[in-house]
Amino acid sequence: MLIFSVFKTLTDQEVTVELKNDLSIIGTLKSVDQFLNIKLDNIRVLDEDRHPHMMAVRNVFIRGSVVRYVQLPRQAVDTQLLEDATRRESSNQKR
Repeated sequence: MLIFSVFKTLTDQEVTVELKNDLSIIGTLKSVDQFLNIKLDNIRVLDEDRHPHMMAVRNVFIRGSVVRYVQLPRQAVDTQLLEDATRRESSNQKR
């Protein structure tokens, strides 16, 4: 699973996770599993006025099914390697 492999390489990087309930959380990616459940440390919320109850929270575990987007740091993603891996995975599935 290509996306899972990409996330595994991003541990200890700062990512932004947008949830389906419009809550956006920035934090350090600590772990991800095959269901794309995400554990973040040292979090902060982008819209603190709408979500004041999240101000006291420092670590979260996010179920993969509630994630809308994950914004990755540009410098942490090797796009050429990702494109090559996508092509290889696509050609393997056609066989």
